[in-house]
Amino acid sequence: MDNQPLVVYCTCPEQAIAERIAETAVNERLAACVNLIPGLTSIYRWEGGIQRDPEWLLMFKTRSAVYPLLEARINALHPYDTPEIIALPIQAGSSAYLHWIADNTGAPL
Repeated sequence: MDNQPLVVYCTCPEQAIAERIAETAVNERLAACVNLIPGLTSIYRWEGGIQRDPEWLLMFKTRSAVYPLLEARINALHPYDTPEIIALPIQAGSSAYLHWIADNTGAPL
């Protein structure tokens, strides 16, 4: 469904990168809104070892119709070889908010 609203999660190593990705996504109508959440610690397996790094979490509000473009744009701007990009469907929400997401993503109405 092209209008399926999504929340997309992505982590970044620092604030400046998170802000650049978020602003680009909103400016290019790939997301209606992006929340930047500081203060995460990620513990993960990478290249045979356990890593522990501070990160910023980005929460994009978008639609399935523009998700492929958003994913490509994040990959182009992100410094990680394999950035975390996870999309989850929004099953329910305020009708007005969900319409706002639709109105502010993709080609201008």
